[in-house]
Amino acid sequence: MSNEQVKPHIIALLTGRGNNTLPDKNILPVLGKPLLYYTAKAARESKLIDDYFVSSDCPKILKASQEVGYYPIKRPDELAMPDSQHEGAIKHAIEYIQSINRPRPDIVVVLLANTVTTKTEWIDDCINEMLKDDSITAVAPAYKDSDHHPFRAKKINSEGFFEPFFDFLGKKVSTNRQDLEPSYFFCHTFWVLRSSNFDIEDGQLPWRFMGHKIKPYVMKEKTFDVHEMEDIVYSEKWLNENGLA
Repeated sequence: MSNEQVKPHIIALLTGRGNNTLPDKNILPVLGKPLLYYTAKAARESKLIDDYFVSSDCPKILKASQEVGYYPIKRPDELAMPDSQHEGAIKHAIEYIQSINRPRPDIVVVLLANTVTTKTEWIDDCINEMLKDDSITAVAPAYKDSDHHPFRAKKINSEGFFEPFFDFLGKKVSTNRQDLEPSYFFCHTFWVLRSSNFDIEDGQLPWRFMGHKIKPYVMKEKTFDVHEMEDIVYSEKWLNENGLA
């Protein structure tokens, strides 16, 4: 980005819903703080982010996020169901921000409330990738995993038997993972997106809102999100090991 260019308006959007199989998951105590506090704080310490919002249907999540400096956006119930899509919540938040006469964001750092494994430097690195290249539609932390390569995955058909997800058209596919093209999976910690992605309809599925030119931020450290109570123990251990407690 040249000195003559205007810096894009960048926001953090913390997302979490109250309707979870693990009750109050996003605000469970982790070393004396609500779970969402750690990711929210990592973004607050970024010098590249201009404004901070939280989208949730849950008053407890909204309140806990406000205490870390996030402006509350009450998510409609229909966007907070177990089968609701993240895309709808993000789009609603962008529209709400404009409705209260705040600038439409150019870049949205979407933070997931059910993880502690987020660092400010990772957020800044991903934002800087976006700032260097206007054609990038998203930057997403990801990890390499060939053990769970999509070519090795199976589904169960209507007759109750395994079959591949892909039609390999008679091609030979090695059973050795090291022979396969490396596969990567998104970390469920945060994503950096261009808000203009929501004006198009043909981004990469299933995360269409990431657009078509998604830059990987390959993680060397393990990240994880919380689904079970035992994950709280792992979260506390991770925070202590990384000096973030």
